[in-house]
Amino acid sequence: MKFTSAAVAALGLVSSVSAAAFKKRAATDPIVVKGSKFFHKNSGEQFFMNGVAYQTDLSLVDASDLPAGQQFVDPLTDIEACKRDVPLLEALHTNLIRVYAIDTTKSQDACMKLLQDAGIYVIADLSEPGLSINRDAPAWDHHLYERYTAVIDKLQKYDNVMGFFAGNEVTNNKSNTDASPFVKASVRDMKAYIKEKKYREIPVGYATNDDEFVRDQLADYFNCGPAEESVDFWGYNIYSWCGESSLKLSGWDKRTEEYSDYNVPVFFAEYGCNKPYPRKFTEVQALYGDEMTPVFSGGIVYMYFQEANNYGLVKVDKSGKASKLSDYTSLEGQLESVKPKGVKMSSYTPANTEARACPAETENWKASAELPPKPDQPTCECLRSQLSCVPAANLAEKKYADIFGYICGQLGEGGCDGIATDGANGVYGSYSMCDAEIRLGWALTKYYESQNSAASACDFDRQAKVVTPTSLNSTCEKMVDAAGGTAGKALGSTGTKTGGDSKSSDKPNAGSCLTPPAGLSTLVVLVASFLGMGMIML
Repeated sequence: MKFTSAAVAALGLVSSVSAAAFKKRAATDPIVVKGSKFFHKNSGEQFFMNGVAYQTDLSLVDASDLPAGQQFVDPLTDIEACKRDVPLLEALHTNLIRVYAIDTTKSQDACMKLLQDAGIYVIADLSEPGLSINRDAPAWDHHLYERYTAVIDKLQKYDNVMGFFAGNEVTNNKSNTDASPFVKASVRDMKAYIKEKKYREIPVGYATNDDEFVRDQLADYFNCGPAEESVDFWGYNIYSWCGESSLKLSGWDKRTEEYSDYNVPVFFAEYGCNKPYPRKFTEVQALYGDEMTPVFSGGIVYMYFQEANNYGLVKVDKSGKASKLSDYTSLEGQLESVKPKGVKMSSYTPANTEARACPAETENWKASAELPPKPDQPTCECLRSQLSCVPAANLAEKKYADIFGYICGQLGEGGCDGIATDGANGVYGSYSMCDAEIRLGWALTKYYESQNSAASACDFDRQAKVVTPTSLNSTCEKMVDAAGGTAGKALGSTGTKTGGDSKSSDKPNAGSCLTPPAGLSTLVVLVASFLGMGMIML
């Protein structure tokens, strides 16, 4: 049975939440999930997010101030910027910001305190540009695991952290649905990590895009199956309300209907179409109105900082001075009059308790319910100890695909199954969760040994070298056996239900003593084109 907003009001369960109430209390009361809604844990008031995406534009900083290779700036580490921006966010009745990349090497204490005092919560993405799941070459390995857990470790202590995104638009069309199992595996493992560390229950979710061919399957896929594997909330990046639109013209009426039986909270993780420009934000009235608030828990406007794409609410010049733009003024005016109607947690009995069924395989949807294994670095280090041919020191990862493509072609069908991944069919090699260097060492060693350990078989134009394996201790012996290896031993070819990654690279160049045969098969060419930091299923 579903309660309409009118029925809930008739039962006396509705409380009006004015725009001013978005920000009036300090954000020291943690946000919790009950059914398909968010609530303040202690007060029991329903939480509707009035959010703003808040990520510093790289053009505003001196690149020399960033660590080598870092491709982002964490806005929560810049106390002067926070002092400047928090009052501007307060004036917009903001009660939440979304931060897309956290610097785990720096302190967020000062900014988080300013935000908390202003009644502003934070929802944070766990990835960063250099460490995220690549939709075209998906992996779930220990580097990503360590990055995601590091963000959780860093932020979990703040009461005003309300949740984490394990991914953002990773599957964004029908060509890359096989990346979704890797994201869902990260959801599973981060939820388990929070529980294992005995942190407070901070929900983990995902932010999807609005692709008409896969949006329904995505919503079902991340909600289906065991609760331990499914999302705690669902963020929807949607830009279909443009200008003077309406619920019907924008399709928001259909989206509201589609999510009316979803059993976890749903909200707009990004919204704010900017065509025509400047924006009038007429959609605010609908988002916080009676038709949508029974289903959606508010949304996050994209975005605070003005960049070349003209989505900014505020422009910050090179001197650090911030100026309000016309979009800021329009949004402020719209938010002044909204009064979303919520329910008290104590009076709320979820009507939607069932998870959705996993989507069937179709022409547009190919993602297995079988997920990649949790990254297990100790097992991977045991594998490393058994390698006899490894990448040369400082070999660039962009060269890995060259060698992978050649070796897996030479070994033939099934030869690289131990490190292969197939998100569409749910088959993952025992060592697919190891990092790219270890996986390449696995392939090199397997080829080297297949060539009777000839010195020329571990050369590849001096891109590989021979090393001496160490003896397996009892702990490693058990790990290798559990992973399906036979030590030689860890090189057993297993394609079990137990991740990998890939990028494009230069043309194959196997080595001075290993010239690829003329007329390489299409299979090997495909492998070479897809492999970079890892493997796909052969």
